[in-house]
Formats: sequence, C-alpha cells, structure tokens
Amino acid sequence: MRIAQLANFVGAASGGMKTALAELGKGYVDAGVERLLVVPGPADAVEETPLGPVVTVRAPRVGGGYRLIVEPWRLVDTLERFAPTSIEWNDKLTLLPVAWWARRAGVRTVCLSHERLTDMFAMRSGKPTTSKVSIGVVNRLVVRSFDVLVVTSRYAQAEFQALADAAGCPIERVPLGVDLATFRPGPQREPDGALRLVHVGRLSREKSPHLAVATAVELHRRGVPVRMDVYGEGPHRHELEEIAGTAPVTLHGFVGGREELRQRIAAADVSLSVCPGETFGLAVLEALACGTPVVTADRGGARELVDARSGAWGAPDPASLADAVLRVAERPVPSRRAGARARAEEFPWSRTVERMLAVHAGEPVEVPIPA
Repeated sequence: MRIAQLANFVGAASGGMKTALAELGKGYVDAGVERLLVVPGPADAVEETPLGPVVTVRAPRVGGGYRLIVEPWRLVDTLERFAPTSIEWNDKLTLLPVAWWARRAGVRTVCLSHERLTDMFAMRSGKPTTSKVSIGVVNRLVVRSFDVLVVTSRYAQAEFQALADAAGCPIERVPLGVDLATFRPGPQREPDGALRLVHVGRLSREKSPHLAVATAVELHRRGVPVRMDVYGEGPHRHELEEIAGTAPVTLHGFVGGREELRQRIAAADVSLSVCPGETFGLAVLEALACGTPVVTADRGGARELVDARSGAWGAPDPASLADAVLRVAERPVPSRRAGARARAEEFPWSRTVERMLAVHAGEPVEVPIPA
C-alpha cells in the first residue's frame, strides 16, 4: 500500500492536526506502508525522512500562523511520481481539484474531516446562522468528491450523514488516539487548599477558552479556593485577561516540550475542555492520560470522550460548568485519577491506525470503538 497524506491550511497554530498527521504517518510506516506527506511551506522542497518523503509546496501565509496551498494542480506531478494507491486529505475544501484528478486516475480518496464547518464559523463569527446555506453547498461537494469520508465522532458525523447517504458516500467513524507513554500520571502534589484547574489550547474563539476562564471566574465568585493555569497562544489572549479580572487565572502562553506540558497537566485537579463545537478533542485525551479528569460541555465531540468515571459535563455556560467541576472535586482523588487514565487507555493510536489502514484498503472496519 502507498498512502499520500495531503495537509493544507496548517501552521504553528494547528497542533492537533500536526499530532494526528505525525501519529498516523508513523503507524502507517510501522505497518509496512510507503508514505508521502505533502505540506504547505515558504518554498518548494523535498526532504527524505524515516517516515517517508516530505514534499513542501510553496504557499502564502493566510493569517493566524497558517499557510495555504492555493495552486492545487501543482501537486499532481508529485502524486503521479509517487503513484499512491490511496490519498488522504486533512482539509476538505482547498484541494478538491486533486480529488477529482485522483478519481479519474483510479486512486482511492479518503477525506479525514477535522471540523464541523457550521459550528466553527458560527463560533468565530458569533452568529449561529452564519453561512449555513453556503456550508451546505460545500458539504454536498465534499461527499460527492471522495470515495469515503472519515469523521472522528458521532457529533461530526451528524453534519454529513444525510448528504452522504444521498450521494452514496460511505462515512467511517475513527476516533483519534493519544500517546499514552508521553502523557502519563505523575507524582501528586501536596494539597495546598486550592482547586487547581488547567486549560490547554489555542486562544481563539472557536476553541472556547473564554468559557473555560469564565468558569474559573464563576468558581472564584462563589468563594471556592481556585487557581487556573492556561497554556496556549492565540489572538484573543487580551480578551481572556479582561474576563479573568482579579480572579486567580494565569495565562502562561505556549509551553515548549511535551514533557513539561505533561507535568503541568498532571499537577491539576481538573482540566477544562469546554468547547461545544469540538469534533474530537486531543487535549481531552492528553489530560485524561495524565490522570487528570476533564470537565466538558454536554454536547460536541469532546463529550463523547468523557464518561462518568473520567470527568463530568454541563451546559456550555459558566454556572453549569462550575457545578460540574465541583461534582468532580467531590470524588476521592485516587478513583477520579484512575478513572481518567483508564478512559484514555481505550484510545491508543494503534487502534486509530488499524482502522485507518482498513479504510485506505477499502476493507470493513472491524476495530471496536469505545462507548
């Protein structure tokens, strides 16, 4: 099998997508697959790596630390030379002409959908009905352009199911995984009387960091001894500082090194990943793997990762989420930490890779999905 992974609209901000690309690529190569990765960059380049060749296509910056390949036809020569048996897209919109070429060439096309466009645009714009009609047109085009659509959650699947059924495009649900060796529990800190909260993620509106900070502020307003640490960068940091006010919320910025981040997550009592429009939530699994229970919104893909033993959920408002945090805090520390780690262990990357290899081969996907 020869798999080409096409990644567009990636950059310094797209940590989750980079993680998925790297873990899937490693899994493919370990399984004996020949793998090619195509990414946007400042100049055309080819690099040979242990995980196969990486082709960089010259692409302009489009804001927010991202680059975007705007000349998709430039990929065709690269793909013809590699002669893939299957191509995997990590962006639904910008490289559709390559999907049309692949169909004519008899190459299997797999689209791995990372976001639910209706909710992503609504959260960015603050208008729930923004672009629903145009997004519906785009989604119809997507399901008619690929051989199979892969989603990471039931929540993500719901946006496409009716359109995919009408177009005869199969949908496969493949949850992502977590690096259980890197993200692991650590020694517990001595109690200091404060409830330690953590939030990890890009500080942009579609990730709902505002809601996470507002939840900590609500707990502080109630007189709960609380401390919140926020790790990540993004365009809305100043807004979060205004929301925090005098509450004990510290914005640390980007943390370099996964081991350092692991230690900080593992030291927290509860992780807040409260975005109601998240289609999956790698940060959720990383926190659970560290033995830190998660509070999330009661809808969205992240909710599907959190069960009763590993955290709690509430309506996406500060009061409801604060109540959920307190429910978790009432549980004995050993049981809530063990429950978090046990839930994460149901999502190894090996299971994700096994399911994706079956998708690329056009075979039945028989690897069970955690409930």
